[in-house]
Amino acid sequence: MKPLIRPRSATDDHPLTKIVLSAVAVVFIALFLVMPLATVFSEALAKGWEAARDALIAPDALDAIRLTLIVAAIAVPLNMVFGLAASWCVAKFDFKGKNLLVTLIDIPFSVSPVVSGLVYVLIFGLQGWLGQDLRDHGIKIIFALPGIVLATMFVTFPFVARELIPLMTDQGRDEEEAAVSLGASGWSTFRRVTLPNVKWALLYGVLLCNARAMGEFGAVSVVSGHIRGLTDTMPLHVEVLYNDYQYVGAFAVASLLAMLALVTLGLKSLLEWRFAGEIAATHKH
Repeated sequence: MKPLIRPRSATDDHPLTKIVLSAVAVVFIALFLVMPLATVFSEALAKGWEAARDALIAPDALDAIRLTLIVAAIAVPLNMVFGLAASWCVAKFDFKGKNLLVTLIDIPFSVSPVVSGLVYVLIFGLQGWLGQDLRDHGIKIIFALPGIVLATMFVTFPFVARELIPLMTDQGRDEEEAAVSLGASGWSTFRRVTLPNVKWALLYGVLLCNARAMGEFGAVSVVSGHIRGLTDTMPLHVEVLYNDYQYVGAFAVASLLAMLALVTLGLKSLLEWRFAGEIAATHKH
């Protein structure tokens, strides 16, 4: 009798290969993630906790933190609504221009944030297409909160949609069509059928969108005008402090931004661990 030969699994690689790949991954994580984060926190605490605390409670820093949170509180919910609407439209309906809509959603991924900010200046600035009319009506967008919100929304609006579109497409339309055939309205179908099936992907998209909104620099830098205490967000305030050679203050604010990002990732990981079974069932649905 010939001995049974176990077929070689795709994961049965040579131990040396696994070691090398693992080492490469660890080195990259250490160089491009751990070391920069460690540097930020160590520089923030270079002169002690008191110096870092004083930098964070300085009036300009508090104004920058407040403005960043306000912008995120406005931009993220609006992008969530847009992402839900666009995803539902793309995944559940067939219409002319569908591929064009998907392409337009991806534009912020390919356009430089600085360019997008410049576009808003050309449209809403004092010398822009609508600038004179806006000034005549007492409306200020550029160098004010509305311009910062618009720029932030532009660079972050694909995040929610890009989390939802693949999932909604994979899930198909059978449940929605069954609900409609039983007499459910469009809103009831969305609330009771569609939304529960995509709630985890929606939450992930919102978390990523929020992290990106708080950390946006390029587009906001163009439309804000760098008015300290008024239009400087946290990333812009870091730049101002660094250019003024206030390194402890700059790294203190940067460390707060880093902690917010880490909290976002930690919350995402916690949700994945806590509701792993439900999330897996949703993706298999």
